[in-house]
Amino acid sequence: MTRPESRVPPIFPSDGPPPPAEALSSESAHVVSHAATPSIVVSSPSSKGNSAKQPAPGGPAKSVAERSDHPALSEQAIETAPPWLLSAAFHMGLLILLGLLLLPSRPDPRIALEASTYAEQLGDQLDFESPLPGEQHDDAEAPVVTPDHLPEVADPFAAPRPTEIFPDGRMAVGSIDTAQIGMALLGRDEGMKRSLLGKYGGTDTTEAAVQAGLRWLARNQQRDGSWSLTGPYSHGATIQNQSAATAMALLAFLGNGHTHRRNTEYTQNVQRGLNWMLGKQDDDGCFFQDGGWNHRSYTHAQCTIVLCELLAMSPRDESLREPARRAVQYLLDSQSDEGGWKYRPRYMSDVSVTGWVVMALQSARMAGIEIPSENLRRVEKYLDDVGIEEGSRYPYERGHQATPAMTAEALLCRQYLGWKRDDKRLLRGADWLVMPENLIDYRANHNVYYWYYAAQVMHHLEGEHWQRWNRVMRQEVPTHQVKQGKEAGSWDPSPQSLHDTSGGRLYVTCLSIYMLEVYYRHMPLYSRIDAR
Repeated sequence: MTRPESRVPPIFPSDGPPPPAEALSSESAHVVSHAATPSIVVSSPSSKGNSAKQPAPGGPAKSVAERSDHPALSEQAIETAPPWLLSAAFHMGLLILLGLLLLPSRPDPRIALEASTYAEQLGDQLDFESPLPGEQHDDAEAPVVTPDHLPEVADPFAAPRPTEIFPDGRMAVGSIDTAQIGMALLGRDEGMKRSLLGKYGGTDTTEAAVQAGLRWLARNQQRDGSWSLTGPYSHGATIQNQSAATAMALLAFLGNGHTHRRNTEYTQNVQRGLNWMLGKQDDDGCFFQDGGWNHRSYTHAQCTIVLCELLAMSPRDESLREPARRAVQYLLDSQSDEGGWKYRPRYMSDVSVTGWVVMALQSARMAGIEIPSENLRRVEKYLDDVGIEEGSRYPYERGHQATPAMTAEALLCRQYLGWKRDDKRLLRGADWLVMPENLIDYRANHNVYYWYYAAQVMHHLEGEHWQRWNRVMRQEVPTHQVKQGKEAGSWDPSPQSLHDTSGGRLYVTCLSIYMLEVYYRHMPLYSRIDAR
């Protein structure tokens, strides 16, 4: 197919490095209620209780005649009673009888309810008009989307339009304009997430794989809160880079809706990882501390995405705004004269690094951080210069052969930079990516980096492109997850892939989780999702 770039970075492939953020365990809600039906037990008196009570010795014994006077006295009382008393007694008894007859019988509470929002059959995509209610926590911090809490930004595209909100959180309008960047992360909210999974063809199996992956990441977090690219798991990376590993792991948790402020099972994992990462930011705002010579820009872009997504998902935590702003400014100051980014600040450009930085700038806009339009125009110009076949395919660098990985990454940048869904260049590129030889195949052309970017492009396009991609993705990716043993929940690096072996198990696992989170990780760019 395409020849690989000769200078392949040890961890982040030259035609496809690690991902920014875009996988939960199959989630079919099973509610079983078992309530014991109350019963009244009438115990039979013992034989001892049945025996007639004998008069005390020496006590006066009543004659049979005296005992037989009681029925006569009862009859005499009834005969001499006034009519109104008899009438009252009769009607009282009648009311009691009617009450017993009309009292509704208690239904058997032992009812098993089963609800599922996911389709398990390939090709089936459910069309739910409203999200299912998710589990709520009093101390959880839900995304704030009220008109009073919209981010103040100068960029009109980044600022979501005011939306009327009902007291229960439902939107008065029937849809969310998902082209509004400020709303892009709403799909991670529990109720919306379940609805989007059903709508876009997620399954119980894809969600189960995400949850298993997150459990594996949680088990492999270091005591200081960081993650490692090289171990303690098997098949680690060839070069250590804790900052990149920590950012990639955090992005997997964020993509599933977990933050340091929401009360979930992974709150502390995110908090510890965030604390460690913030401690690595230097005076220039950069997060790169250690790793390969070509890791700097990748690492910093990923850490920037983490900060900006956390800020967007936790708008009340203003402590993140300044570190995020400094991280974004470092990227803006590092842009090369060509308009893109490469391994060092202001040093040439390639599509791989540029794609990660564009994702970071997009995340910044989601958090209400203004990005100068001039910087974005320079990115567009760079992509114009490097693209081939009228901009429908892209190589790693100008003059190289186009690859599916770089084409997918560049097309995703184009989508975020304003290309419309019906743009002929976008559609031609997408047509190439869904050709049979470019679909997910673990037996040949193994490239999880490419699959991650292509999944995002197709999800935004929707329609036939997305269905062709998703039919394969939702079956193949969960199938190849490790199911047993110490590494259960992770994905094995392919020995045939230089990218996998250099990036290691955590790198491959995070990219795989991002893929399976794509159903809800970002709201689709071109659609209006019904939020009623």
